Amino acid sequence: MDLSGVKLVVMDMDGTLLNTDHQVSSYFFKLYEALKAKGIRFAAASGRQHNSIADKLAPIKDDIFIIAENGALVTDRGTEILSIPLQKEMTNRVLDVVIDLEGAKPVLCSKDNAYVLESHSEFQVKLKEYYTHFDLLPDLKAFDGVVMKIAVFHFDGSETHLYPSVKEFESELKVKVSGENWLDLSHLNAHKGFALSLIQDTYKIAKEETMVFGDYNNDLEMLSQATFSFAMANAHPNILRSARYTTLSNNEMGVERILEQLLKQLN
Repeated sequence: MDLSGVKLVVMDMDGTLLNTDHQVSSYFFKLYEALKAKGIRFAAASGRQHNSIADKLAPIKDDIFIIAENGALVTDRGTEILSIPLQKEMTNRVLDVVIDLEGAKPVLCSKDNAYVLESHSEFQVKLKEYYTHFDLLPDLKAFDGVVMKIAVFHFDGSETHLYPSVKEFESELKVKVSGENWLDLSHLNAHKGFALSLIQDTYKIAKEETMVFGDYNNDLEMLSQATFSFAMANAHPNILRSARYTTLSNNEMGVERILEQLLKQLN
């Protein structure tokens, strides 16, 4: 595998770069600095809110691309380069379905904040891991701000307990099972693949010069944008089938192992 032409590395966060304790290894930051010195650019791509991604990657947040909310919001070195919000009418249609769905915990995601029902108190502890900023509302439909994405959490699993009830929106929205417990609904163009293609077009970076790591269904589109697409060993079967290559799990530093190979080939 000849990695010598790679110019851009794109990493999903949860289940990919982050271990099961939701932490980034110190070794990753060492590899990042070494690869940055070789001219490699990095992008973090996640269903997380922008602030949460920036918090996890605080030492490098001002140097990288951040693809937040599954591609609905993208920044380059802190400057916004893409924003694809949901329309109010569509937001309310989705909420009409998920608010009454047993076990569903909907989250309205704006650029700088998130909003959850104040009645879902047991969910707020879980939410703190994924959202650095969120507020409680008595009625989500009363929110009149800009919504980038609707995330829905289910303690017993998103693919089984959420997806069947919202797949009806697939002709109008991106509906993604983005984690074991998470499902995301966003604008049709608000996905990681569209965001990555914008970065590639803007900076004249080819698919053959792009390396991508992912583990879940919301990574499928961006995997197709890279010749060097890697599925984590812990990935969803759809990702394992779609990626060209595999690496070790997120708890075994699978991303770092491939970055080591990249650095060796560039030295």
